[in-house]
Amino acid sequence: MKVSGFTFLRNGQMLGYPFKESILSILPIVDEFIIALGECEDNTEAIIKEINSKKIKIIHTQWNEKMQDRGYVYGQQKMVAQFNCSGDWAFYLEADEVLHEDDLENIKATMEKYKDDNDVEALVFDYIHFYGNKNSYLDSTGWYREECRIIKNSIRTIAPDGLFWVVLDKNKRGRYPKAVKLNASMYHYGWVRNEEQMNLKLQKVQKYWKHTHKKVDYTQFDGSIIKEFKGTHPKVVQAWLPEAKGIFKTDPNYKLTKKEKKHRLITKIEKLLNKNLSKKHFKLVK
Repeated sequence: MKVSGFTFLRNGQMLGYPFKESILSILPIVDEFIIALGECEDNTEAIIKEINSKKIKIIHTQWNEKMQDRGYVYGQQKMVAQFNCSGDWAFYLEADEVLHEDDLENIKATMEKYKDDNDVEALVFDYIHFYGNKNSYLDSTGWYREECRIIKNSIRTIAPDGLFWVVLDKNKRGRYPKAVKLNASMYHYGWVRNEEQMNLKLQKVQKYWKHTHKKVDYTQFDGSIIKEFKGTHPKVVQAWLPEAKGIFKTDPNYKLTKKEKKHRLITKIEKLLNKNLSKKHFKLVK
């Protein structure tokens, strides 16, 4: 079995991504790691090269600045990297996502198990979205709880954006991939970076959705969905994480948006039905 890891990246250092830690977390279980690297204004490429791994392959890319429709430029960059993968599996890891060392053996064993099973096209992680600090994570239907990150490299797929895949059985019609769940979590740290870095990131990328940047204040948020994280963080990311005490505190006078009110209601329905109602970009088959 050959496993290809891949990602796309641009200005990772400037925008506060733990991209080095992300790459280091996946290297033990992949045979190659492909990076579609956009034109950078910082030392991102030098930091990648400092990892000094023969598994890493950098592909220099040009972002289409005119593509400002629903984040499709992210899908384009994702597919540039995926199209250069040569493994049985293509393992997508975003630059703010980190694998836990305790999960690596199980992830690889699951890929081995389903490599030749034609009924399984993708593998699904549980997600831990950290928010504000390392002690706090989000539990809401507004933040996807599960997502595919590993897909067979032998099936026809496209990425409408960076988040998910569509399988093309026919050229004009797509579907979500057939998947099984891994007994593993994805640790998502995008909202742990400081507010200055987050606002700079949003200033640079919101245009790809035709959005105008609105300054982010982490305290202006629905604090009811913030829960205490009682597990352990991956070893590789611990030095990157800012020190913090207790759960992140939001503004008690904050007024919920319509979307947040909707997700609160859905969460109440979830508890009544004992069912996960969050969005899924896959179909579980086993």
